Amino acid sequence: MVDVKLLGLWYSPACHKVEWALKLKGVKYEYIEENLQNKSPLLLESNPVHKKIPVLIHNGKPICESSVIVEYIDETFEGPFILPKDPYDRAIARFWDKFFDDKMGAVVNTFLHKGEEQEKGKEEVGEMLKILDNELKDKKFFVADKFGYADMAANFVGYWLGVFQEASGVELATSENFPNFCAWRDVYVNCSQVKEYLPPKNDLLAFIQAYAQASASKT
Repeated sequence: MVDVKLLGLWYSPACHKVEWALKLKGVKYEYIEENLQNKSPLLLESNPVHKKIPVLIHNGKPICESSVIVEYIDETFEGPFILPKDPYDRAIARFWDKFFDDKMGAVVNTFLHKGEEQEKGKEEVGEMLKILDNELKDKKFFVADKFGYADMAANFVGYWLGVFQEASGVELATSENFPNFCAWRDVYVNCSQVKEYLPPKNDLLAFIQAYAQASASKT
């Protein structure tokens, strides 16, 4: 009997981060697709504070927030370690996870909104790319020499950012401006450890374009 459930959305990078962790650990789980326009009673009951996905339910007990969930999975289930064993490396991995989470709003504003919000988002995303371009010089991974937690958290900039660019026509991350980041991104999206955990590009592209058109029609 399945005692692990994941409430999520197929297009959410946070949900994919959690699924990634579950699959790395070899945990069997039931995935339940949510609808943010008509949230299920299970979601509202499981996350009454934020009413957001993802939510992991293990033995009837809900755990919320993707980063908290991944750490719970790492500590609870047998399998390869997701966070580094070394305390310093673990702290650095958590730092990058928080960094990516903090920048998600700026990316959304840049590619899905217009006017002042978009311009402010462009400036913040540009600063983010400068930081990442410097960090990724001569590096394949964010922490030490092994794919891990921080690289999983980087799925938003490694994959979703490129799809956002293609869908909107707004090009910020180019090999001319950010060669180290773009070189890392190209390797990242073609890595076998990554590809199987990402949603189909065409489906994600169509979803983002439809969302952008719907948002524009409301303004």
